[in-house]
Amino acid sequence: MLSHLPVRAPVPAPFPPARPSAADMAAAGLPVCLGPAAILRRVWQDDDLAELTRALILGAEAGAPGAALDLATLLMTQGGALAQEGLAMQRAALTLARSFVLRPGADFTVLALVTAGGFMANTPIDFLLADRPVTLILHYVDETTPSLDDLPAHDLVFLAVAESPQAVPVLTRLQTLLAQHPGPVMNGNPAQILGLGRESVSARLQGIPGLLVPPVETLDRNALLLRPIPAPVLLRPLGSHAGDGLALVETAAEAADWLDETGASQLTLTPFVDYRNAEGLFAKYRIALIGGRAFAGHMAISRHWMVHYLNAQMSEHAERRDQEAAWMADFDRFAARHAGTFRAITDRLGLDYLGLDCAELPDGRLVLFEADVAMILHDLDDGAMFPYKKPAMRRLFAGFEAALRSEARRAGPWAPRRRDC
Repeated sequence: MLSHLPVRAPVPAPFPPARPSAADMAAAGLPVCLGPAAILRRVWQDDDLAELTRALILGAEAGAPGAALDLATLLMTQGGALAQEGLAMQRAALTLARSFVLRPGADFTVLALVTAGGFMANTPIDFLLADRPVTLILHYVDETTPSLDDLPAHDLVFLAVAESPQAVPVLTRLQTLLAQHPGPVMNGNPAQILGLGRESVSARLQGIPGLLVPPVETLDRNALLLRPIPAPVLLRPLGSHAGDGLALVETAAEAADWLDETGASQLTLTPFVDYRNAEGLFAKYRIALIGGRAFAGHMAISRHWMVHYLNAQMSEHAERRDQEAAWMADFDRFAARHAGTFRAITDRLGLDYLGLDCAELPDGRLVLFEADVAMILHDLDDGAMFPYKKPAMRRLFAGFEAALRSEARRAGPWAPRRRDC
């Protein structure tokens, strides 16, 4: 690993007041990077990464912030110790710059406020805009950020920092800073994002017609050891995602074993809902809510209760892909059937963009597993095996872009402060 990166002195250059071109960004000294979506696409496709890795190492050693950030992302895709090196490289890159440009030169620029961390630390906005004619600026913030007066010029801000215990001080700081920001901001209320913890979401969404949200309790390990387990429950370490540490337990002895295995000091407990369909399979939907409108993300089908698209073996089961394709083809009807529920979720959680993991019960209700802004929605799957997915993703991405542009138009013209880079 590169243990030290030279800090390049900033280049003074006035930033234009709106819609910067690629030349403007270069003149302002804003580093350009590939971004997570482009790197993940190459990893996903099993490309030979040797040449890319060499180029990024050379760039990082030369003090290029964009290369250093991309190298950090590449390392994080490898997992394990390399992912930890990636996080360290990310911290080093952020000593060189705080703003990074992806796809410069478009007629519309979105500035995403992001924070340091892994792939679940922020809304994966780069994936949502990967095929759209939009320039994206990733501007990194933390709890010590003094102001947002130095933002590069943009048409719209998107608050991308996701809910987690680590993000609480960042989002708390942004609550003050965004209240002073003069321009349009989507997902711009940090308090609403702070309210996306599992227990909070469950409490806020109770009583919505057509929706079952299992109650969630946050416990410490001692409280769990004293608690009877009369029925199957789901346990997970507090703040975990993507099934990390998640277990289905049916007895107090199993709960104690889980504590020993995970070492969790705090956890969430949720009653298990058996959502198997008539075929005995678990089908879980990922849906994006954009301005209250639902868009299909994916449908993962498995014989195991813990369903993730990567462990559902969709590539090995043509009949499951056929079911997913049919769901996507008929999604407008599905969305219309649950439109009132989706609107109520949007209204109660108060966010312009939101991801849902849910399933449909035999009685027609939706059961909600998670509502979050950090869920990855992508178009990386093999087009030959999943020909139905790219059209659905293009529709979702176009809907996201349309919402961003609509919010910018609704806010009307405004003049961001000039930045000297």
